[in-house]
Amino acid sequence: MVWSQSSALVFFVNGKKVVDDQVNPEWTLLTYLRNKLRLCGTKLGCGEGGCGACTVMVSRYDRKSKNVIHIAVNACLTPVCAMHGAAVTTVEGIGSVEKGLHPVQERIARSHGSQCGFCTPGIVMSMYTLLRNTTVPKFTDMETAFQGNLCRCTGYRPILEGFKTFLTEGDSNDVVNGVSNGCCGKKVNGGCCMSNGTTEDDEAMNQNGNGNISDNEQLFSPETFKPYDPTQEPIFPPELLLSSHYDDSNIVFHGERVTWYRPVKLDDLLELKASYPYAKIVVGNTEIGVEVKFKNMHYPVIIQPSRVEELTAIRVEDNGVHFGASVTLNDLDQTLQQQIQSQPKHKTRIFSAIVEMLRWFAGKQIRNAAAIGGNIITGSPISDLNPIFMAAHCLLELRSKDDHRFVTMDDSFFTGYRKNILKSEEILVSILIPFTKEDEYFWGFKQAKRRDDDIAITNAGMRVQFEVGTTIIKDISLAFGGMAPTTVMARTAAASLIGQQWNEHLVREACQALIEDLPLSPGAPGGMIQFRRSLTLSFFFKFYLVVTSELSKKLPYIKPLDKSLQKVVQLYHRDSTKSCQLSQVVPDGQPDYDLVGRPVAHLSALKQATGEAVYIDDIPRYEGELYLTLVLSTKAHAHILSIDATEALKVEGVVEFFSAKDIEPKRNHFGAIIHDEEVFATSKVTCIGQIIGAIVAVDQATSQRASKLVKVDYEEIHPVIVTIEDAIKNNSFYDDWVRQIKDGDVEDGFNKSDGILEGELHLGGQEHFYLETHASVAIPREDDEIELLCSTQHPAEVQHLTSHVLGIPSNRITCRTRRMGGGFGGKESRAVIVAVPVALAAKKLKRPIRCMLDRDEDMAISGTRHPFFCKYKVGFTKEGRIISLKLDIFNNAGNTLDLSCSILERSLFSADNGYKIPNVEFNGKCCRTNLPSNTAFRGFGGPQGMMFCEMIFDVVAEHLKMDQIKIRDLNMLNEGDLTHYGQKLDYCTVRRCWSEVLTSSHYAERRQKVDEFNRQNRWRKRGIATIPTKFGIAFTALFLNQADRVPNASATAASAGSDLNGMAVLNACKTIMERLKPFKLANPKGKWEDWVNAAYFDRVSLSATGFYKTPEIGFNIATKTGKPFNYFCFGAACAEVEIDCLTGDHEVLRTDIVMDVGESINPAIDIGQVEGGFMQGYGLYTLEQLMYSPQGFLFTKGPGQYKLPGFGDIPAEFNVALLRGAPNPKAVFSSKAVGEPPLFLAASVFFAIKDAIKSARSEVGLSTEFRLDSPATAERIRMGCEDEFTEKFPTPPGGSFKPWAVIV
Repeated sequence: MVWSQSSALVFFVNGKKVVDDQVNPEWTLLTYLRNKLRLCGTKLGCGEGGCGACTVMVSRYDRKSKNVIHIAVNACLTPVCAMHGAAVTTVEGIGSVEKGLHPVQERIARSHGSQCGFCTPGIVMSMYTLLRNTTVPKFTDMETAFQGNLCRCTGYRPILEGFKTFLTEGDSNDVVNGVSNGCCGKKVNGGCCMSNGTTEDDEAMNQNGNGNISDNEQLFSPETFKPYDPTQEPIFPPELLLSSHYDDSNIVFHGERVTWYRPVKLDDLLELKASYPYAKIVVGNTEIGVEVKFKNMHYPVIIQPSRVEELTAIRVEDNGVHFGASVTLNDLDQTLQQQIQSQPKHKTRIFSAIVEMLRWFAGKQIRNAAAIGGNIITGSPISDLNPIFMAAHCLLELRSKDDHRFVTMDDSFFTGYRKNILKSEEILVSILIPFTKEDEYFWGFKQAKRRDDDIAITNAGMRVQFEVGTTIIKDISLAFGGMAPTTVMARTAAASLIGQQWNEHLVREACQALIEDLPLSPGAPGGMIQFRRSLTLSFFFKFYLVVTSELSKKLPYIKPLDKSLQKVVQLYHRDSTKSCQLSQVVPDGQPDYDLVGRPVAHLSALKQATGEAVYIDDIPRYEGELYLTLVLSTKAHAHILSIDATEALKVEGVVEFFSAKDIEPKRNHFGAIIHDEEVFATSKVTCIGQIIGAIVAVDQATSQRASKLVKVDYEEIHPVIVTIEDAIKNNSFYDDWVRQIKDGDVEDGFNKSDGILEGELHLGGQEHFYLETHASVAIPREDDEIELLCSTQHPAEVQHLTSHVLGIPSNRITCRTRRMGGGFGGKESRAVIVAVPVALAAKKLKRPIRCMLDRDEDMAISGTRHPFFCKYKVGFTKEGRIISLKLDIFNNAGNTLDLSCSILERSLFSADNGYKIPNVEFNGKCCRTNLPSNTAFRGFGGPQGMMFCEMIFDVVAEHLKMDQIKIRDLNMLNEGDLTHYGQKLDYCTVRRCWSEVLTSSHYAERRQKVDEFNRQNRWRKRGIATIPTKFGIAFTALFLNQADRVPNASATAASAGSDLNGMAVLNACKTIMERLKPFKLANPKGKWEDWVNAAYFDRVSLSATGFYKTPEIGFNIATKTGKPFNYFCFGAACAEVEIDCLTGDHEVLRTDIVMDVGESINPAIDIGQVEGGFMQGYGLYTLEQLMYSPQGFLFTKGPGQYKLPGFGDIPAEFNVALLRGAPNPKAVFSSKAVGEPPLFLAASVFFAIKDAIKSARSEVGLSTEFRLDSPATAERIRMGCEDEFTEKFPTPPGGSFKPWAVIV
C-alpha cells in the first residue's frame, strides 16, 4: 500500500460540507472548530476531557445496523482527522437567538440553569445528543449523559429540573410547575397539595410562613416551553448516507510534524506497524491527547484503526464474547448489557461486574470514544477494567506482520509502569471476555475521590470458583489496581485459599495474606498509604459478603446475611432527585413590567445556551495578532543564575521573548495591597509556577512549544517552606500583618469555666476552577493607548497596575470586561498576572497580543483558597455555655501577600459564626511559604473562621455528651447582641432561620430514624447535622465600599455588587426622574417617550452618573472601633448523609436550607446562588483536596486529579427556602447579598459525616471524641471508622519517611 499522497479531510459541520486538503494532524476538533471555522460556542475548559465544556455531537452511519449513530464527544481530545466521513453538530447548529432556540437551549435558559454560561453549551450538547438517541429518556439516562459535564456556578439542580421536562411520565410526574418535584401524589381539597401548602413534609413550612406555593412563585413555567418534536431535527447528510467511500478508503494526512494514517485492512495496519514500530495507535485519543497536551510528548506517526473490521468486530462465542480492540467502552457496555438480559444469570457475572464498573468509568463522552484496547495497552496502574480482565483471565489476541499469538491477561502481561509484553511491531487485535460457570462468582470494586467520572484510588477484580455444589474453593483470582506500578494479582493469598471452606475464618487468613501480597512503602507515589492498604482488605471482605449472599440462595446450609450486613452487598442506586424552592410572593397589583421580586432569567441566558455569548477567547483574531505563553519557574525556592531563550527564538514563528530586562526595575513590581510581586522574576524565584518570562509567537501551539525550550539555570535555596507547619517552625510570616481581635478577658473566662479543651484543626484550600481560565487580549492603539479585553472581576485594578508597569497614564488604558466564565474571587487580584505581560508585549511589539491559560497553567500559578490552621483553647460550663475561646489562626498566604491579610481579618471577624461568646481572643498570622500566592475565594476567609468555630462547638458537645442542637441553640446570638468586634446586631434573623430549618426538615423525627438505621446496620452509617451562619456584608477595606457607575469601579466581589452598583444606579435614576418631574407635571397624561422628548428639546440632561458609598462603616482593628459591616446575612442548613464505613464513600441524602436574603430582587437568581454556593462549599468541605509535593509541586492540576462536585453529587433531596418577612433597609429594594453567605452552610454535610463516623466508632467501643480535618475525604472517612482492617496499618512515625504529598 502506497501512502505518499496526502488525502483531503471531508466531514460535515452543522450540515455544511468541509473539505480540507491541508489539515494539520496535530489539531483537535476543538481547535479546528474555533480557529478555522470560527464556531466558538464550543469551549475549552480543561483540554483533558474532564469538564465537558467542549462537548459536541458526532454522527456516523452504521452500515451493519443501518442506523445513524449519535455520540457526544469531547472536542478537546477528538482529533480532527478522526472526523473523516462524520457529521459534527455544535451548539450553533441546533438553534440561535435570531432564528429560534432549540427546546434544549430554551429549557436550560428559562429554568435558570445557566449562570456564568461557560459550561452551558457543553451541557446543552450532552442533553441534545441524549434526545437524538432517546426521544423520551429516563432520569438515569440523563444522569449518565451528564457524568462528563461540570458546572461551577449553579449547583446543578436547575439544570436537572429544566431538563426533567423531557423525561418519561414516570420520571417527570414529580415536577410541579418547575418549583418542586417532591409531590406526594395525594390530593387535598380537590387540588395539588403542593399548590395549597399542605403536604405532610411541608406542614412545618406553612406554620412558619414558608409555605403557600402559588403561581406567582414558580421559578419557571414548563407549559410555556416550546414542545420538542424529534421529527424536526436536521437530517444526516445524504452524501454520507448513500456512499461508503469515506469509510472504506485508506487515508493519510501529512503535517509538518505528524503524519496520520487510517488503514481499513488489517494487513495494511500490520504493514504500517512494521514500518513504524513506535507509531501510536489512536482510537479515542483520550490518553495520547492528554500526553501531547500536558506532558509535552510528540508522536510523529499516528495510526487510527477504527475502520479495520477485525478490530471493531463483536462476536458471541461458546466460551464468551469476543471484542475487537477498537470497540468503544460504550459499545462494550451495551453489548454486555444485552448479554446479561439474554443469557442465564450465572453465565454473565463477569459481564455484570464490567457493566457496573463502567457506570463510574470516566464520563459518557470518554466512554463514547475510548477503546477497550487503549485501556489495556495504556497500562495505567489504576485502570478500572484491567483488574477485572486479569481476574477473569481474559484472552488477548496479538498480531504483527510476522506473528500471531494468544496470551492470557494476568500479572505477567505488564512488565513495568505502563509497559507490557507486546513487541514494538505488535498490536492488540481483540479480547475474549469469558462466560462464568454456575459455581463461579465475580465482583469488581473501586474507590475514588468522587463517585462519577473519577480515577480510582484503589480498585479490584475478584473471582472465586467452588467445587460443584460445595463451598470449597477450587480456584480464586484477586487482582488489584492502585497498589503497585502495574495492576497486580495477589498470588500468595489466592494460593493459600484454594481448598478452603468459604467461611468467616477465611477472611482473617485472606487479609493476612493480602497484607503480604500488597505492600506499599510509606512514601509511595499517590500517597494515602494506610487508606489504600485498608481498602484491599475492605474489598475482600465485601467480596466475601457478596458471595456468601449468593451462596445462601443456592445452598440451604448457608445462612442468609444478617440484616445488619445486607446493605453492604447492595449496588449503589439513586432515584430521581427531589427538590423544593420557596420564596416570597410579589404583592398583589404589582405591574407586570415591574420585575422586582419575579424569577426572571438573566439577560445573557439565551445567548449562553446558544453559544452566542462572547467570552475573551471567543473574540475574533485581530490582524497581525500574536500569542503569548508564560515561562514558569520549575523550582520552589532558588536563585536564577541565567535565562537562555536562544533555542526558543530559533523556532519558526517565534517573534520575541520578554523577561525582567524589558521592564524598568522600579516598575517590575505589583500587588493588591503592597507591591511585593514581580511581573517577571529577576534574580530569585519563590514558588513553582512563578512567572520568569513570556514567549510571543504567531500562534498558541508555536508559542507553547517554544516556551518549553527556554533554559533557566537555578541554584536552589533552602529551606523550601510549603506547609503552615513549616512556616511556624521557621518563623516565616508576613510580620507587618499580624492581626488580633479581643473581647472580654479570656483568662478570666478560662478560670470560671467548668471544662477546658485544647487542640488543633486544619482546613484545606480550594481551587477556584472557574470554567474559563484567565484570559486577556491587548490591542495597541494610537498615542500609546492600550485596549485590554480581560476576564477580571476588577477592571479598574487591571487598568491601574498595567499603567504602573508600562509607565503610561491610566487614562490611556481601557480595560473592558463584558462577562466572565466564572470568577469566585480568583479573578479579583490575579487577572493581572496575564493581563500585564500581554499589555507589555502589545506595547513593545505594536501588535495585538492574546493569552488564555491552559487549565494546568492556571491551576499552577493563580493561587487557591487559603489553607488554614488553628490552635484553640475553649472554656465552657457543664451546661454547655461557651465562656471563653482563644484561637491562634494561620493562613498559608503563599509567596506574596496579595489579599491574604484581608482574608485573615475576615476569618477573625467570622470566627464567632452565629454565637455569643463573652470572652474571645482571636490572633491571626499570614504564613509566607514557597507556594503560588493564594487569593480571594468566595467567602474570603469567612468559611474558614466559621468552620473553626463549628468544629470547636462539635468538640465541646461531644466532650459533654450533649446534643449538638442544644449546645448551638444555647449559645446562639439574639437581636441587639454585640459581636466580639463591638457591632450591634440589627435585624438578626439567625434564630428564625435556625428554628425554621429544624422544623421544615423534621430534624427531631429524622434524628430518631438515623439512630435506628445505625442500630440496624454495621457497615453503613447515617449522620445528620444542622448549623447556622452569619456573614457580614461589606468590603473590609473601607475605600472599596463605593460605586460610581462610570469611572473607578470597585471589584465585583465581597457579595456587594448589587448593593453598591444597584444603589448607584438607583441614585442615577432618581436624578433623572427629578429632572423629568416638571415635564410629567406639565403633561400628566403623557407617556415616558413624551416626557423624555420634551426634556431633550428643553436641553435637559438625560444621563446621570450614579454614585453610592456605604454609610456608617469603617473599622479600626487596632482600637476595635467602628463598624466593619453594613449588615449581616443569616441562614441555617440541615444535612443528612450515609457513609460506607468500609470504603469512605458517602452520599448526601437530603439538605434543607433556610436563607435570609431580605426581599429578593430575583428569587430565581437568589435561589441559584444559594444552591451554587452550597455545592461549592460541599466541594470545599468534602471532595476537593489540593495535593502538593514536599517541594511545592502541585499534583492536582486538572479535573483528572482535582475533583469538584458533579451532577451526581447533589443532595438526593435538595430543599431551599428564602426567609420571608425579613426586609433589609440597608440595601437596594430591601434585598440582601447572596453570593458568599450560603457557602458555609455546606459544612452541615461535613458535620453530618462526622456524626456518622461517631456512630461507627461508638459501635466498636472507640471514643467519639476525635479530630476530623476538612475536607472530609473518602480517606478521612474510612480511616476515622477504625476497625479490624484499618488497625493492621498503623501510621508510621513522623520523620521516618519522606511523604509523597503534604498537607499545606
